[in-house]
Amino acid sequence: MPKASEIKKHAAIEYNGRVMIVRDIERSVPQGRAGGSLYRMRMYDVVDGGKVDETFKAEDMLNFADLQRRPVMFSYVDGDEYIFMDEEDYTPYHMHKDSIAEQLLFIDESTKGVQAVLVEGRPVSVDLPTSVELVIEDTSPSIKGASASARTKPATLTTGLVVQVPEHISAGDKIKINTAESKFISRA
Repeated sequence: MPKASEIKKHAAIEYNGRVMIVRDIERSVPQGRAGGSLYRMRMYDVVDGGKVDETFKAEDMLNFADLQRRPVMFSYVDGDEYIFMDEEDYTPYHMHKDSIAEQLLFIDESTKGVQAVLVEGRPVSVDLPTSVELVIEDTSPSIKGASASARTKPATLTTGLVVQVPEHISAGDKIKINTAESKFISRA
C-alpha cells in the first residue's frame, strides 16, 4: 500500500469502494505545520466518469486498484472516440477524447511504446513511453550557426503540442520529446 505522497498522475486507486484515476495532484505545505504536506488530488471514477476532489496527508495509506496494461498502437478517430489496437490480440479499445486529451498531444500513428490501462477489462487511460519522436510542423526559420547558443524558440508539432527547441532546429525536423516534462531532448 503506497502513501499519498507516492501516488503519481494517471495512477488507479481504490477510494470509497470505487476505482478512480488520478488526473491531477497539487502538493501544498500549510504554514505552521511541521512537515505536514497535503496532497490535493483530482480523481475520476472509471465507471461513470464522476469527478472527486480529495485532500490527503502525506502519510495517508491508499490502495492501488487492480489494473492491467496492454501494448497498443493508435489506429483511428471516430468522432470523439479514439481507437487503439492491441498489438498482441488486435482487440480495439475505444477511449473518449476528454479522458486522454493530455496524452493525445504525444501520440501519432507512428508512436511506439503506448500502453492502454484497463480496469476490469475496460480501457480508462493511456500510458506513454518516457520519450516520443514527433515532427515539427511550424517554427520560425532556423538560424545558421546558432547551435552554440542556448536560446530557444517555440515549435508546433504535428499533434498540436508546442515545445521550446534550439534555434538551429527547423520545420520538418523529427525531434525526441520527454513526455513527463514536455521538453525537447534531441533530434531524432
